[in-house]
Amino acid sequence: MPIQQHWNIKSRSRSCCDTEREFTQDETFFTAIFEDPEHEDGFLRKDYSVKAWDRLSPNLEPFSFWRSKYEAPPPPENREVVAKETAESLLRRLIEEDDPGSENARYVLAVMLERKKQLVQVDAKEKKSGKFLIYERKGTGEAFIVKDPRLRLDQLEAVQEEVSELLGGGPPATVAASAQDAQ
Repeated sequence: MPIQQHWNIKSRSRSCCDTEREFTQDETFFTAIFEDPEHEDGFLRKDYSVKAWDRLSPNLEPFSFWRSKYEAPPPPENREVVAKETAESLLRRLIEEDDPGSENARYVLAVMLERKKQLVQVDAKEKKSGKFLIYERKGTGEAFIVKDPRLRLDQLEAVQEEVSELLGGGPPATVAASAQDAQ
């Protein structure tokens, strides 16, 4: 069963959710992902200063949490030319669309981006509906939650072709190698 996306991609906050104090460059803070009580497979992201985390964490029950360093968001890029879809932009689009048929492709794309060191897996959690991998985007701190479809090796070729086609005919060997290494 596909994950019902009441999540999408959530960027890091510029301030502590408890104190509302803005984070400073390179400040250590905590990100916590909570299950959304309003949606069965939904999630909520909250970012806490270290002081707030130390005070509140004994009473919190996050689905996942990790420590990061704050990096101010980069200035927006002004691109006039429409670029070919990248693995990251495709993953973002598939997460936003939340088509149940793209679950395998989302997983393979996340693994590819992890291998390219663009995404860092910060946690993996089991729920009744399956295993969820939690990634953080280097530089922006955005959190991506991808369901692990538990692909078998005999399924990789079809997913490889799907991802290759979605990326505009990129080299299928790269996709297959990335997915096989994730097994």
